Amino acid sequence: MAWWARVREAVEALKDQVDLASVRGVAVDGTSGTVLAIDKYQAPTGGVLMYNDPCPDADIVKRISKHAPQGSAAVGANSGLARAIFLAREVGVDGVLHQADWILMMLGCPGRVSDENNALKSGYDLLLQDWPDWIETAGMDRAKLPEVFRAGKPIAKMDGYLKDRGVPGSSFFHAGTTDGCASFLATGASDIGDAVTALGSTIVLKLASSEPISSPQFGVYSHRVGKFWLAGGASNSGGNVLKALIGDDRLEELTARVDPRRPLGLDFYPLLTPGERFPVSDPSFQPRLAPAPADEGKFFQAILEGMTDIERRGYQLLQELGGPALKSLRTVGGGARNSAWSEMRAEAMGVETLPARSVEAAVGAASLVLDNLDNQDA
Repeated sequence: MAWWARVREAVEALKDQVDLASVRGVAVDGTSGTVLAIDKYQAPTGGVLMYNDPCPDADIVKRISKHAPQGSAAVGANSGLARAIFLAREVGVDGVLHQADWILMMLGCPGRVSDENNALKSGYDLLLQDWPDWIETAGMDRAKLPEVFRAGKPIAKMDGYLKDRGVPGSSFFHAGTTDGCASFLATGASDIGDAVTALGSTIVLKLASSEPISSPQFGVYSHRVGKFWLAGGASNSGGNVLKALIGDDRLEELTARVDPRRPLGLDFYPLLTPGERFPVSDPSFQPRLAPAPADEGKFFQAILEGMTDIERRGYQLLQELGGPALKSLRTVGGGARNSAWSEMRAEAMGVETLPARSVEAAVGAASLVLDNLDNQDA
């Protein structure tokens, strides 16, 4: 499988650059909701459904909606549970794992294990700290699901592939997390009220909260990460809109013509097709891109202003749902490099904007391990 081939390449390259004997712990982050089926020999049966693959069976989705408690992150065609139930029905399937779970197993971690963050969309109950009874009723055999640990917690001593390559047997495998949670931690955000906006193909907001925030209507749910809850939502607007309407090759040229100190106030809501998830929840919500200024620079500025307002409204909604007031804001993704956009966003959010310590999700996964090691040493 391509996942394991790339991981092996990375480990072998790392082994040639650093002494793996210094490794104290290992964790894996992976895309939330990506699941695969394995046989009794831990080999993939061929079935993989990615985070953005809707469940192919609409009846499974309906059954989950019928039995899931209010606020469950496992509801919907894009839930990890819906994909897991579909794959579990294949012939020869002995278990269903998340992407990060399988990679950790291949690295040498014994047994089928997962973390709370990846397991959330598969129906794991954070309060019970177990797979709940209702997912059996919905069609999922819990015996095929992994044992779940708190993100960052040590699971087992080093063994297998990594130990054979020089990682000391005294180090531990740790429960990992999703790439979204890892990316948040990588930035250095660590306190209640710290927020991170990812300006990628879509606009994704994450806010550290002292209490979990849940609103299935707006696709808002919370992960437990360390000492806080990480609540967030994702808009359909973002870099995919800019790429389609402006093109990657003209962004620098048009940015020079943007004046953040003179807002146009055209009230754009930049979408490519009808439908929005957050901060508006409406599958038929219409894009607003008119009246379009004749000047391309002003058209580009109006798009950026519209996206900035989406971000502002998103954090406002998270606060209305019970989240804390913004304390600081960090940004990751390609849009973070646009100086004009950064200036108008800082003005709109009204909080201190801080540089991201790192934009690599792996740094966030490593910080989970280090935090747990520090707590053990204290």
